[in-house]
Amino acid sequence: MTHLLLIALGGALGASLRHLSGLALLRLLGPAFPWGTLFVNVIGSLAMGLLIGWLVKRTGTSTEIKLFLATGLLGGFTTFSAFSLDAANLWERGELSLAFGYVVSSVLFSIIAIFAGLWLSRTLA
Repeated sequence: MTHLLLIALGGALGASLRHLSGLALLRLLGPAFPWGTLFVNVIGSLAMGLLIGWLVKRTGTSTEIKLFLATGLLGGFTTFSAFSLDAANLWERGELSLAFGYVVSSVLFSIIAIFAGLWLSRTLA
C-alpha cells in the first residue's frame, strides 16, 4: 500500500507540474502550437534518461524512490518519458527493427485511438 501512495503522490505532483508548464507556455507562446505538450514530453524524457542513468550507477537505491520519481512524478508529468525509455531499451539491446516498430506503432495507434474516441463520443452523444 505504501508503494501505491508514493506513486499517487508523485503522480499528483507530476500532473500539477505538467498543467502549470502548459499554462505558462500557452501564455508565453500562444495557442498556435502545442508547445506545452512538446515541452513536457521532451523534458520528461530527458529527466527519465537522467534519472535512470543515475539510478543504474547507484547501488542500494530504494524501490520507494524509484516508484515515486520514475513511475509517479515523471509518469504524471508525462507518460511519454516511459515510452521513450522503452524505445531506448529496445534500441540499446540491438533490436532496432523492434524499436522502430514500437515507436511508429505507438504514435500511429495513439493518434488513431484519439480520433476513434472523438468519433465515438460525438456519435454516441
